Amino acid sequence: MAELLQQVHVDLGERSYGIQIGRGILDTLGQEFPGRSVLLVSDSRVDPLYGDRAEAALQAAGCKCVRVQVPEGEGSKCTAQLQRLWEAAVEARLDRKSLFVALGGGVVGDLCGFAAASYLRGVDFVQVPSSLLAMVDSSVGGKTGINLPQGKNLVGAFHQPKQVLIDLELLNTLSPREFSAGMAEVIKYGVIWDADLFRFLAEQVDAIRSLGADALATLVTRSCEIKAEVVRQDEREGGLRAILNFGHTLGHAVEKVCGYGTYLHGEAISIGMAYAARVSEQAKGFSGEERDRLDQLLQAYDLPLSWEGLDWEALWQAMCVDKKAAQEAPRFVLAEALGRVGLPEPCDRELLQDCFRAGI
Repeated sequence: MAELLQQVHVDLGERSYGIQIGRGILDTLGQEFPGRSVLLVSDSRVDPLYGDRAEAALQAAGCKCVRVQVPEGEGSKCTAQLQRLWEAAVEARLDRKSLFVALGGGVVGDLCGFAAASYLRGVDFVQVPSSLLAMVDSSVGGKTGINLPQGKNLVGAFHQPKQVLIDLELLNTLSPREFSAGMAEVIKYGVIWDADLFRFLAEQVDAIRSLGADALATLVTRSCEIKAEVVRQDEREGGLRAILNFGHTLGHAVEKVCGYGTYLHGEAISIGMAYAARVSEQAKGFSGEERDRLDQLLQAYDLPLSWEGLDWEALWQAMCVDKKAAQEAPRFVLAEALGRVGLPEPCDRELLQDCFRAGI
């Protein structure tokens, strides 16, 4: 039985939408969009688990559904898979009144969202995240895109969904590793915005790791509230929204240098946050005690901290072509205290290298 637990409103004027959080609510998919023609996009892991159920819900709402399955993994965020979605939409004769639905993790959401943003110069789409990371981060805020060989998320568009439907029961089939990776983004919210959330995550480790219903609903809802407020204030990352990139400068470089898939996104961001905390300690006076608390919380959720064995020069080059770079130099979001960070800023290369070497 579908149970709606919480709703979060993303206030963007005419582009506003709701985030529905509940249990069993996958079965309500399509009820807000009756009679639409739908391109349902999922991947090779999620589609066998939930594709039939999602399609049945859409059909119950009177929607005509075409399903496309892409390979699981970061490699699907590419031009070849993007073209597959465009061509599938054309073959199905989808028009500007049609709807794209992303059923999956962040890769599927980013890819399907960009296809929706660009097909016929923009059609509606819905996010149905299946991973914790997608539920708390990538499904909210309208960032869509694909990777290029030179770097991650270098091509994309801002295209807000019409709805985000978060069914917490989908987490029951998530691997422990994927769940931990999602926790990296939740921990990030505690660092950049909400010290009370950080404390909650530290106090409720056992409840969260055992998928306790109340704990999960709390952390997902609060994460979505924070993301919604940041996006409300800065939809297109002209200022405040950039704080969401805490840990991402080095994290994206780790993903690229090691090869996408070696580290899950959240694992790479965990390494990036541990490193950014050390830079923050040197550059912003972030306390050693709070840095240790961050390290301990990341470890409590089985997230990696070490960048031992990674090549500094390769990481530096990757950071210099990151989308957050300016004048071919990387910029970092640095912490001043738990719950407070500054906007991205350049850092002295020697300082960055010293912090890297000191952490090995």
